[in-house]
Amino acid sequence: MSTYMIAQIDIRDPSEYQKYLDGFLPVFERHGGKLLVTSRAETEVLEGSWAHPRTVVMAFPDAARARAWYADPDYHRLKAHRLASAEANLVLVEGIG
Repeated sequence: MSTYMIAQIDIRDPSEYQKYLDGFLPVFERHGGKLLVTSRAETEVLEGSWAHPRTVVMAFPDAARARAWYADPDYHRLKAHRLASAEANLVLVEGIG
């Protein structure tokens, strides 16, 4: 069943964050990931509150592949740049049917 990872991101150091982005796609795609949404502008909140200004929605074939991507040692090396340059919330949700 398709699984989605939703991220809320506040980038504080764009040049350091770019180091994360530079290596992101090859590792992500190796695990079957597809980017569905990535915002450069602030997320428009219609109701309630949203923790950070940017939103990213990623799709994976299943939860196991999403978790494998997140645990991948190559991703962990990249993640260090994200942690140094941005604050983020990530959630994993399963699709319908």
